[in-house]
Amino acid sequence: MLFVVDAALAVSLAEQIAVQVRSGVVNGDLQPGDRLPPARDLAKSLRVNMHTVLRAYAKLRDDEVIEMRQGRGAFVRHDAGAGLIRVSELAAQLMHEARKLGLTQAEILRLIQRGGTT
Repeated sequence: MLFVVDAALAVSLAEQIAVQVRSGVVNGDLQPGDRLPPARDLAKSLRVNMHTVLRAYAKLRDDEVIEMRQGRGAFVRHDAGAGLIRVSELAAQLMHEARKLGLTQAEILRLIQRGGTT
């Protein structure tokens, strides 16, 4: 998989890397069990700080897209399905938009439980 970052974008470099991994899983370029490039190698090829790549990998780990095995690298989780990643992205967008409108978490949950109808 080819990674590309653009320092001119408003999105952080780490988030750009994370988005590309998520997209790779969604479109099938990355399969469960696939190993991601070592952070040091990816940082060198992208000409970014290694900690930028590690931040991206940590975010992906926290989002349960990848697992990190000490001394062995980062791997796409076996349960990281494209559908789950897409729904997680949509949920994050929903939360962001709802909070911009001033909705509380309880109000958002009520909307979800009702199926989004008003």
